[in-house]
Amino acid sequence: MTSRRGRAPLQKIGQLVSRVYGDAPAGERRQLIEHLLQPLSLLSLFAVANGVFARIWFRRDWQDLHVRVEDLDMIGPSDVTALVDFVQQVSIETIDGLTQVITTSPAMGASAAAALLIAALIQRRQSRAADPDRESPQK
Repeated sequence: MTSRRGRAPLQKIGQLVSRVYGDAPAGERRQLIEHLLQPLSLLSLFAVANGVFARIWFRRDWQDLHVRVEDLDMIGPSDVTALVDFVQQVSIETIDGLTQVITTSPAMGASAAAALLIAALIQRRQSRAADPDRESPQK
């Protein structure tokens, strides 16, 4: 899924986020999922991970999206990978924001998967900056 030499594969980002999610305590998992769900509409959530995130959306407070601890039991590693892969197509800013979400959490930031993820995100951001003609993360 890489389009040019030196770029982190988009699929690799999803897998790394999934590993970070799997290693994180419940509070940080909630924060990670809430961050990833921000740019998505209800309709788009039906297309991701067999609608697991749409079910969470329906349980939300109408003012803010809050993932409950019980909701985390419905979310598996493959669901997180699918969510990240989808978000990469919709909002690269949300994916770039993962760096801040991870580095502000001592529990998430301490894992080897988090270090690899941050390195991949930085590499991808630098590649995009070096190639201003690149239009979207799908290329």
